[in-house]
Amino acid sequence: MICYAASDKGIVRKQNEDDLLVSCQPVGMMPNLFMVADGMGGHRGGRFASRFTIRTVADLCRHTFRDAPIPLMKDVIATANRKLYDESKRNPSLAGMGTTLVMATIVEDILYVANVGDSRLYVFDGEHLRQITRDHSFVEEMIQEGKLERDSAKYHEQKNVITRAVGVFPFVTPDFFEVQLTPGDIVLMCSDGLTNIVDDEQLTGLMALEEDLETKADHLIDEGIANGGKDNLSVVLIDPGLDEEELW
Repeated sequence: MICYAASDKGIVRKQNEDDLLVSCQPVGMMPNLFMVADGMGGHRGGRFASRFTIRTVADLCRHTFRDAPIPLMKDVIATANRKLYDESKRNPSLAGMGTTLVMATIVEDILYVANVGDSRLYVFDGEHLRQITRDHSFVEEMIQEGKLERDSAKYHEQKNVITRAVGVFPFVTPDFFEVQLTPGDIVLMCSDGLTNIVDDEQLTGLMALEEDLETKADHLIDEGIANGGKDNLSVVLIDPGLDEEELW
């Protein structure tokens, strides 16, 4: 397995409120662990929320014992959510803070994913880019109800309004996904600072470049900055290194 991460504050923001964790090595019962968090709630609150959540989830993973990844993810996210919420109540300067979170681990050829908010996870098979997570956002809910068309003017105007975040309420409900990976698949995780200004066609083209993960990640960040860099941009790339002969 090979993994690489890159993050940039972009052109407009004064500081980076995203945070990442990338470990190809075991973290507690997780054989590997990857996370992207995008904080919100003012520069102090957003920065605190993303970093607190990443560190708390990682620490909980080291000390939580479950027999499968999804129950473990469910438990640690619930606990981290409550801890962050309690912090916001204790400290008035952090009131209203929260963060997105996309979390993943790979066990043999199965990708396990948890998602809160609109940071995303994709799987690229060498030709096609498939979005695995579903954004918890106002516009996505309107699309599901048939009340809004994707890529309409209203879609772009309200795309940043998210409907779920870690730490905003005492309880949070993540979505969970299990994905069968095949040899050659590459996993892409990112904050919305990338996907808001680099469309899927551009992402696919950059992922298809015959480059190593570090160069691909740098190209993705550079493209986001070239397109305006209005938000923080974070990228995690994972090559599970699946061997077809070993799978069979």
